[in-house]
Amino acid sequence: MGIVEKIKEIEEEMARTQKNKATEYHLGLLKAKLARYRAQLLEPTTKSGGAGTGFDVQKSGDARVALIGFPSVGKSTLLSKCTHTQSESAAYEFTTLTAIPGVLEYQGARIQLLDLPGIVEGASEGRGRGRQVVATAKTADLILIMLDATKSEEQRRLLEIELDAVGIRLNKKRPDVVFKRKTTGGITINKTVPLTKIDEKTIRTILASYKLHNCDVMIREDITTDEFIDVLIGTRKYIPCLYVYNKVDAISLEQMDKLAREDHTVVISCELGLNLDYLIERIWEELDLVKVYTKKRGAHPDLTDPICLRKGATVEDVCNGIHRSLAANFRYALGKSSKFNPHAQKVGLNHHVMDEDVVSSAYRSRREPYVLLRLTGGV
Repeated sequence: MGIVEKIKEIEEEMARTQKNKATEYHLGLLKAKLARYRAQLLEPTTKSGGAGTGFDVQKSGDARVALIGFPSVGKSTLLSKCTHTQSESAAYEFTTLTAIPGVLEYQGARIQLLDLPGIVEGASEGRGRGRQVVATAKTADLILIMLDATKSEEQRRLLEIELDAVGIRLNKKRPDVVFKRKTTGGITINKTVPLTKIDEKTIRTILASYKLHNCDVMIREDITTDEFIDVLIGTRKYIPCLYVYNKVDAISLEQMDKLAREDHTVVISCELGLNLDYLIERIWEELDLVKVYTKKRGAHPDLTDPICLRKGATVEDVCNGIHRSLAANFRYALGKSSKFNPHAQKVGLNHHVMDEDVVSSAYRSRREPYVLLRLTGGV
């Protein structure tokens, strides 16, 4: 029996099993087996045949956004409308057969928009080059799921199932669980909150199924069995997602209003160019980028070419964004880290920068160089 058959057998058994307190332990074991088999399906341990052809697209720009959806939902049209890249689009399915990158320029940032081939049901098992598509989607900072507004909600559910099966968690945060292996001492489980969705017996059984007999587990939130398995596997990707409904010009106003009020949802029409500006604004908000401006001594800040970093970036990231040698010669930075202190304070490489900070560098002398970064809270 192959891995795909084993996965289907476990899914059928889980569908037959009633969910209650008595079967919670058994379902936990089945979920652990299912996650292990899916990991083997995505990353087989043995080589069978030659290497496959993937999508060799170099990551460029300040962020990457991946377009995912079924065939003929408007992904190529959206790429052509938002960027200067022309992606082939036609009335038949599977027009796009490889990944086509484009660059979206917005507020000084260069965002790479990636048009991926349409996926089909069973893509997580390798159907229709599904593995290459989802593997590329794992490298994205934001996922746009393109949907056809004229079709049922079943398309959204199927796409979520396919992405969840390959370890992509949409619009979810990483569970606040600390897992640490050790050589001896057995299993130690500590929790700071009451657990209502999983018990300690299930946790120990899942650990034993992964052959983990010596480890420390610290749980700081009420997690489920699936979330605990995700922590053990450690390869899950937590990516923000926007659901983009295209072709809203073909549905009624009542249907469009209902779709637009859902969370993480944008309604557009690529053919008529409706609501594309709002979609770009939502992409910018979901990416949550921080703009840092550079400034020469005695000059005004350069507001045309900012350094765009992810939220939570530090002074070290700013140094690397300017030049890789700056961090090695760094001494300290002057930054306004508190609104109650009007004077600049010395901060180190681990200081977090804020949006629209201004950075200026200075060198003491050629014999003893150092980098002085002046961070001001805004321009």
